[in-house]
Amino acid sequence: MVSTELHSVELEVLLPVHNEAESIEHTLDEIYQVISGLASMRFIISEDGSSDGTPQILEALVTRYPMKLISSPERKGYSRAVTDGLKILEAPYVLCLDSDGQCDPADFAEFWSKRERANVLIGWRVDRQDTSLRKLLSGTFKLYYRALFGIPIHDPSCPFVLAPKDIVKRLIPQLGVLSQGFWWEFVARVWSHGYSIEEIPVTHRLRAAGQTQVYRLRKLPGIGWTHVTGLMQIWQNYRHLTAKSTRAGTEGL
Repeated sequence: MVSTELHSVELEVLLPVHNEAESIEHTLDEIYQVISGLASMRFIISEDGSSDGTPQILEALVTRYPMKLISSPERKGYSRAVTDGLKILEAPYVLCLDSDGQCDPADFAEFWSKRERANVLIGWRVDRQDTSLRKLLSGTFKLYYRALFGIPIHDPSCPFVLAPKDIVKRLIPQLGVLSQGFWWEFVARVWSHGYSIEEIPVTHRLRAAGQTQVYRLRKLPGIGWTHVTGLMQIWQNYRHLTAKSTRAGTEGL
């Protein structure tokens, strides 16, 4: 792990990164220029086994921005990359974004101003700029998700999330069932523990460069099956927590 000199900040901005050499410098610069004017911040970059020169670019950028850099020689997968970044969170809040340039950091101002209105704030990609197939699969999966958990939000897989450190640290030991669908799991865990969630509409843009490294057509069947079985496992844990809470309430009467 490479890190700059540590200092106290209000916010750490976590990005998992895999093969984004064409755009990562611009993405980090855009985020820093916008957010550093609203909150004292530091990046947590969880580089995930890139093979296109991304690690070398990031190592050069460590001297430009306040940053903690985790670099892996092998591919860990999206969920583990995010979780590894969360484990070294020190600031009171973390903002999680994807590193492909689809998240517009200009939306952060509203998140930051509303950070005390709910335990966790999550984006809602009203006009989602992904392929029709990916949106169809996500929409179908969301029906299954709602049937299990009944969570009343529109976009539980949105990677634009602001959360306080204390909640994140409590949830980390439970995360890791879904190797790719991190935010589906994170939101389910947040909800199952009774934390409040508020959605905020966000701008969703086309990728800054290249193609998605996760949701390739040949990978979709396997990812879909992992999501279905993994969410069932999370739901069973959710039922256990709910039953335990109900019993505790009854015993207290």
